[in-house]
Amino acid sequence: MKHFLDVHKTPPEALREMLEAGRAMKHARAGRGKAAPDDAQPLAGRMVALIFEKPSTRTRVSFDVGVRQLGGETLVLTGSEMQLGHGETVADTARVMSRYVDLIMIRTFEEATLLELAEHASVPVINGLTDASHPCQIMADVMTYEEHRGSIAGRKVVWAGDGNNVCASLLHAAGQFGFDFTFSGPETLDPDAAAVAFARENGATVTIARAPENAVAGADLVVTDTWLSMHDAPGARERRHNQLRPYQVTADLMAKAAPDALFMHCLPAHREEEATSEVMDGPHSVIFDEAEYRLHAQKAVMRWCLGV
Repeated sequence: MKHFLDVHKTPPEALREMLEAGRAMKHARAGRGKAAPDDAQPLAGRMVALIFEKPSTRTRVSFDVGVRQLGGETLVLTGSEMQLGHGETVADTARVMSRYVDLIMIRTFEEATLLELAEHASVPVINGLTDASHPCQIMADVMTYEEHRGSIAGRKVVWAGDGNNVCASLLHAAGQFGFDFTFSGPETLDPDAAAVAFARENGATVTIARAPENAVAGADLVVTDTWLSMHDAPGARERRHNQLRPYQVTADLMAKAAPDALFMHCLPAHREEEATSEVMDGPHSVIFDEAEYRLHAQKAVMRWCLGV
């Protein structure tokens, strides 16, 4: 069973295979129009369940469109529409869903929910996001960088802000793809220690630099994310802003990076908070390519999981 649960749980050669496949599909569709079907329909006759316990725009649309482009059909379910979390166990949900569909993507809160679903499902399971990680986003980010600047191996990637689930997956990618990682944020929001350890154990240099102007010096890629997660408790906004305001990505900060540095944000963004509009709409920004490449990368992930 080929689940896609996390970047660090997938062999590096498989990750590279997926990126190359995603890139090939992207270029094959170029110039044929957004509605043009893929020449091959590898998911024809397949049903993919898309489960959303958390709200979503990019994940929902990119997976739904991706399945359709590959010739399959989708069943989109929210937490309020399922017995999952309302009395039925995750294990029983996994067993039942496996009788109906060929592939399950879940966007949920606890990593334990994802792992239990995968343990008991008899079809592949894809991690669409948990509180611990966001591997599909990072596959799109690596693909975006390499489409613009070539191999990410040996590059300097800087994360500014909150060491959240996306940051953890980027650290996993540092270990798997061979780039160096610098975190710049408050100590109270440091990245997951296990993710840092994985990156270092697999040859990446991981640096903690509290001063953002020092962190971004010579950076090839600067990445940030929203300061406030959708599940944060009321009252957290002001506390988060007070901690993270010094790490806002501004044009002045980007000027300290390498001249051809890229800027990424997985979106949704709160403009003028974690990054200014000047940066988000500026020459370094590839945020909308990054959003588009979720589609291409995830199509490759689904094909890899199904072996088609």
